Amino acid sequence: MRFIILIVSVATLGGFLFGFDSGVINGTVDGLQKAFDSTNIGTGFNVASMLLGCAVGAFVAGRLSDTIGRRAVLLIAAILFIISAWGSGIAGDAFVFVIARILGGLAVGAASVIAPAYISEVAPADRRGRLSSIQQVMIIIGLFAAFLSNYFLAEFAGGSQQLVWGGYEAWRWMFWVELAPAAAFLLLLFFIPESPRYLVAKGRDEEAQAVLSSLFGSAGTAAKLKEIQESLAGDIQPRLSDLVSKQTGRIRKIVWVGIGLATFQQFVGINIVFYYGAILWQAVGFTENDALKINILSGALSIGAVFAAIMLIDRIGRKPLLLIGSGGMAIGLTVMAFAFASGSLVDGELVLSDGAGIAALLAANAYVVAFNFSWGPVMWVMLGEMFPNQIRGSGLAVSGFAQWVANFLIIMSFPWLLSNVGLPITYGFYAAAALISAIFVAKMVSETAGKELEEMQG
Repeated sequence: MRFIILIVSVATLGGFLFGFDSGVINGTVDGLQKAFDSTNIGTGFNVASMLLGCAVGAFVAGRLSDTIGRRAVLLIAAILFIISAWGSGIAGDAFVFVIARILGGLAVGAASVIAPAYISEVAPADRRGRLSSIQQVMIIIGLFAAFLSNYFLAEFAGGSQQLVWGGYEAWRWMFWVELAPAAAFLLLLFFIPESPRYLVAKGRDEEAQAVLSSLFGSAGTAAKLKEIQESLAGDIQPRLSDLVSKQTGRIRKIVWVGIGLATFQQFVGINIVFYYGAILWQAVGFTENDALKINILSGALSIGAVFAAIMLIDRIGRKPLLLIGSGGMAIGLTVMAFAFASGSLVDGELVLSDGAGIAALLAANAYVVAFNFSWGPVMWVMLGEMFPNQIRGSGLAVSGFAQWVANFLIIMSFPWLLSNVGLPITYGFYAAAALISAIFVAKMVSETAGKELEEMQG
């Protein structure tokens, strides 16, 4: 277990960078608007541009991992994280900034699908849910670290647009803080092995046997190696066409389930809190300083919620957690929608009463807790384990692509919706998505807890 924990710790640094890269934009929106003289649509694209890279990165990484290996893809992602962090901070115009963020998106997309898949392939079945959930813990810790970093830099400088070290604005340094963990991720990846299931698929049985011996001990190595070999016996080189059933000629049900899980995780609007939290709370009357503090509170609560999920995911299963989370999110989002609807416009800005503001704040944090207790960790765990060995890479590619496209649509639309439709209707849509997600889970999702990966059926 010590070796497995070491591997998981290194692999989930990709999750930390995923979270940091996603959260750091939260405190830089005002700086970006001023530096690049952006409109609402322009700001939305600057923020959402990373998600274009995420969609491509998730799609390509899933397939590429079947060709060059899980660890090799993570190494490429680490290099892209470094390039993106530097480029985002140094950008002198919106074009350079968008290119840097898209490169970062490629890294985030790759890490989002490969890290949980890699962990699921080295973890024992009875602990796989807990170990895979650490990915979400690291995502939230990354978000929390970005929120803390943004807050302290803005506090030190007197605002995100003020100059600090080297004559650069604080918002630029918010991106450069990421260079340290990205470099550590790149270095530490050289100390963990390749996935044994990938090695068997490539006919490198001796290397796979050595890795399995390190993971499970010499006593169980031969049996585990044979089990993996049998699960892959007769399989050809993985390809996207494997997602279509040879019996029916239709896309396999398991693929639609993966796409549904990935899409609903975004349609509930969680990344509006992560990407636009500061802007959201300023829009209802909080100061920039208070808004950044609220982000820190949300991050801390999220970490606690994920730890609670880790304690339960292998005990009560994945499906019950998803159902509980859908219900909790629907309630929280509905309360937020009604609180925002009770506000009034003053000089073109929404102003809430003290009672409505408190209700919105409590509901928002309850919603974040519900998400991170359920859909946050469970969706990634299930995508990493639910597909049969032969289609795992392809299934991850398609599901990851769907997840990031949905993310892009939600993030890109929010500034326009905020200005033209209003928060009540916007959050009403997210509440409806949360309610529908519960129906989807009840009807479509099968439990995977306690099953070996070789038992998964497509």
